[in-house]
Amino acid sequence: MMYTKRLIPLFLLLIVAVSCKVGENYTRPETDLPDEFYGSEKLQDSVFVGDEQIALISWEDFFQDSTLNSLIDTALSGNFDMQKARKQIEIASESFLQTKANFLPSLGSNPARFTREYYSENYNNYGSNRARRNHPDGVPRTLYTENLAYAVALQASWEIDIWGKLRWQKEAAQARYMQTAEFQKALQTALVSEISSTYFNMLMLKSQLTVAERNYSLSQNTLKIVKLQYDAGENTSLAVQQTQSQMLRAKALIPQLEKAYIIQENKLNNLLGNVPSEIELEGVLDQLALDHRFSTGVPIDLIQNRPDVAASEYNLVAANAKVGITQAMKYPSLTINAGAGLNSMSFGNVLDPFSSGFALINGALFQPIFQNRKLKTNHRIAIKEREIAELDFRDKVNTAISEVSSALVNIEKLQEEYDIAQERLRTTTKSMTDAFLLFQSGFANYLEIINAQEDALQNQLEVVQLKMQLALAKVELYRSLGGGWQVDGE
Repeated sequence: MMYTKRLIPLFLLLIVAVSCKVGENYTRPETDLPDEFYGSEKLQDSVFVGDEQIALISWEDFFQDSTLNSLIDTALSGNFDMQKARKQIEIASESFLQTKANFLPSLGSNPARFTREYYSENYNNYGSNRARRNHPDGVPRTLYTENLAYAVALQASWEIDIWGKLRWQKEAAQARYMQTAEFQKALQTALVSEISSTYFNMLMLKSQLTVAERNYSLSQNTLKIVKLQYDAGENTSLAVQQTQSQMLRAKALIPQLEKAYIIQENKLNNLLGNVPSEIELEGVLDQLALDHRFSTGVPIDLIQNRPDVAASEYNLVAANAKVGITQAMKYPSLTINAGAGLNSMSFGNVLDPFSSGFALINGALFQPIFQNRKLKTNHRIAIKEREIAELDFRDKVNTAISEVSSALVNIEKLQEEYDIAQERLRTTTKSMTDAFLLFQSGFANYLEIINAQEDALQNQLEVVQLKMQLALAKVELYRSLGGGWQVDGE
């Protein structure tokens, strides 16, 4: 017995010494990335001129709008998708903790067990010594007690991780946990982008509504003058009708903008996790300013900054770990079982450790031999899934670079459009002012003033829309670079 006890530690030490982890440790695939983003040369020199990367700053510093930042802060805590994402992280954390616990022995108890076995004549152990001893007339032919036992026991089981199966399971679970955390970051990035986009849309509609109301008021004044001219015999009824039609078109634009504003307001409430209600916006689109004292960085930074790219890489890590798991499943597994407790045929003696105590230990080495090709198939499938995960990672990186490039070009061209629209706005505004003065003086007819007002109105609405689109383009660049999940202090 003592000799066996000495062999057990040596046996375990030998197992640990010869243990080896099958599979290959994860290494990031080679990515042939450019040194800079395509289409960014002009912007890098003229707009984004700082040293700090846009993706690394918090959304509070990027937007610098107290109303918008307050809305984003509310959404991050109240949005239902964000709340569900936090629960998913908690689930992934529990799964990861479970894989860490797999390295420890499992322990179970049997606090009380009573066993009594009855057999009769044709039982294969018929005529046992116990049956003869317990029956005064010899071997019984009816039901007799073959086994009687009272027991209290503890059982333990421990699987030795010879080939690294448990370690691969832990690595896969950890990667899934990190992937879930990146999913939450990606969701937050998208939410910040969606909140800001909706907010900018509402500011645009608010500004356009102001333009429409001002134009409607101007159209009313024009109609009054045309009516006075008609009463004086200087104009026809057709002039009155056409001027009134133009005024009604200007008036009809107001409810259209009001409807669009409420729809955006309801959308914003839903993003905040609130029921539809009025949202007070103090911001003005003309005062909107997004800081440009930052740089875009280089494409390789997207792997760390973009949550969707990082999540794709963690998926590749998990797929690589699964290859190790399926490979380890083809090799022997060693399980050590142990038990200790009290066992007695008499209830009165069952709690006596000196007369009823027992202990046992055994090891089992299991080697799968023929499993209908399942183990081999699972391993090959895992290899193919790892290859798919690698392709997905490369695709995510390329997509991210493409999105950044498109966002840069979009900002550059929108800025050019906005500058042209601003110049045209100055021209149409002066043209409308001059036309109105000439019309009042009788040197311009009603058609000229109508055309000038409509041209100015469309140009004013266009400038407001381009201002909003330019803001959205900068938000899209911020998102495509991986910004929006960082907070102060990270």
